[in-house]
Amino acid sequence: MNSSEIVTYLLDNPQFFEEHAELLSTVRLTSPVMGKAISLQERQMEVVRDKYRTLELKLSDLMRNAESNLDISQKFQRWTRELLQTRNDIDLPHVLTQSMKDIFGLPHATLRVWNVTPEFAHGWFAEAVSDDARLFAKGLNAPFCGPNQDFEAARWLEGDTPVASVAMLPLRSAAGAPVFGLLVLGSDDASRYTKDMATDFLVQIADTAAAALHFLTQH
Repeated sequence: MNSSEIVTYLLDNPQFFEEHAELLSTVRLTSPVMGKAISLQERQMEVVRDKYRTLELKLSDLMRNAESNLDISQKFQRWTRELLQTRNDIDLPHVLTQSMKDIFGLPHATLRVWNVTPEFAHGWFAEAVSDDARLFAKGLNAPFCGPNQDFEAARWLEGDTPVASVAMLPLRSAAGAPVFGLLVLGSDDASRYTKDMATDFLVQIADTAAAALHFLTQH
């Protein structure tokens, strides 16, 4: 019999080891853990313990992810609450960006809105944006994350430290609607925003920010 036939036989005859229980202790196997010969029973326990350790690691990862997601959700709720409590329209862009820095611990955050109504045209958020920057924002179907390659939008950020990585979030009133602004987050840490990072949460931030700021535009 070859090994496959033996495996098939044992699977089809589970009573084999009941009828030959002495084999469990007499058959000797080499342990990859202990590096010595052990019984079949001991090897089975090693396999079970190894599976248990793997499950423990997976559970730990799930718990860490759950705690991280809960922390993010709580911060997002606090940030949204700050927006809802803002009573002066002209203050909203400042509250939006400043509360992001305070709540999420961001070193840099700013935004620009174009096609604003005349009553808000004097605001810092309505400062001139080049056609190239608008075209770049228009082409974003999702937040851009990556190293700062001397982007114009990165130069909108104020601070003493150089911006090494950025996240640029296009602002739209709805999916498929024209872009009317750009929310920019920056960090002096080159690994803070990377091209391969998940952007689901940033999409939620962009959607909420766009809903809060759309009234500034000539829509």
